[in-house]
Amino acid sequence: MNNYEIAKAQFSDWAIDTEEAINTLKKITISMHCWQGDDVVGFEQKTGTSGGGIQATGNHPGRASTPEELRADLDFSYSIIPGKHRLNLHAMYMDTEDTPDRDEIEFKHFEPWVDWAKEKNIGLDFNPTFFGHAKADDNLTLSHPDKGIRDFWIEHGKRTREIAAKIGEELGSACINNIWVPDGYKDYPIDRISPRKRLEESLDQMLSQKLDSTKMRDAVECKLFGIGVEAMTVGSHEFYMGYSIRNGTILCLDMGHFHPTENVADKLSAVALSVDEMLLHVSRPMRWDSDHVILQSDEILMIAQELVTSGLLGRTHIGLDFFDATISRTAAWVIGTRNMQKSLLRALLLPLNQLKSAENKLDFTTRFMMTEEFKDLPFGTIWNEFCKRMNVPTGLGLLKELDNYKNKVALRS
Repeated sequence: MNNYEIAKAQFSDWAIDTEEAINTLKKITISMHCWQGDDVVGFEQKTGTSGGGIQATGNHPGRASTPEELRADLDFSYSIIPGKHRLNLHAMYMDTEDTPDRDEIEFKHFEPWVDWAKEKNIGLDFNPTFFGHAKADDNLTLSHPDKGIRDFWIEHGKRTREIAAKIGEELGSACINNIWVPDGYKDYPIDRISPRKRLEESLDQMLSQKLDSTKMRDAVECKLFGIGVEAMTVGSHEFYMGYSIRNGTILCLDMGHFHPTENVADKLSAVALSVDEMLLHVSRPMRWDSDHVILQSDEILMIAQELVTSGLLGRTHIGLDFFDATISRTAAWVIGTRNMQKSLLRALLLPLNQLKSAENKLDFTTRFMMTEEFKDLPFGTIWNEFCKRMNVPTGLGLLKELDNYKNKVALRS
């Protein structure tokens, strides 16, 4: 017997079918974020500035500075990540010689990305970019007191929805258009309800056009606070959860957008009772929203376990959101995505029936003993078998691939 057959038998003793777990994992797509590859800079030639509380620290060699370089890095990364996945694209990553402002963007400015996605047979998701622009310098966009500024951003949002719908039509896979705005106040505001009313009205205008849900799906994303908006964030969790329930949008939960003591995994089943679909932005908030590359940490493992144990995989879109410029950007993509997959596999290999049975009987001692004993099972052997079947490297072979590519792009200027 080879190592996999031995491990398979050990899991079978717990009534766990490793083949079923592997086959389920093959079908789970993860939307990898484009902004890890260039430190959230984008490719605008006209309007891009810093801001919005978003910052990548470090200056590791090899940052992609053109769409072609970014796509080359993505090609490499996808080639050593098992399975077929998606790319999450921000509006500031247009690929064009034109210089449209944010309220002027069109599908044609993103066609090279769609052509690439068709060639690679991957899906695309999309995001309006409400930060890094002169009209966002006050950290107010859709909730700004100035109607002219609100109208500018409303038009931007309308156009991204139309672009996302066209992307979904071209690729034959619904494109999730995720809306996040940085709006808030650095110090305590006197009037909190007026900006929230303005945000609601702006969103209503943005989403007024009914688009085919098989081509495009709207998502809204909450946040606790940000740099420069420490006192009050207009689009809080309560605001967007209510908006999502009332309007039938997807609700996006970003792991870095809550208080450090909150457990986002615990929110999934609670939110699932009120919304049809959820979007996850998986990151590692070492110090609040610091967006570190994800590990197989307790927080990530609990997210994966909740998706599996609550039967939420079919209702949850898994996306990533981290960026680290102190290490190889492609290695960050590959290791982070694979860690999400490893966490899901660990959850799929749980003896759920036995654990739930003990819990329902209030036999917490058995539940505790089982979860601890289970940690000793040869999970790594099942992961290696999955990667072998998907023709991607593991262990030293993976490290060699990552190191070779890191050296290949190190001389980029």
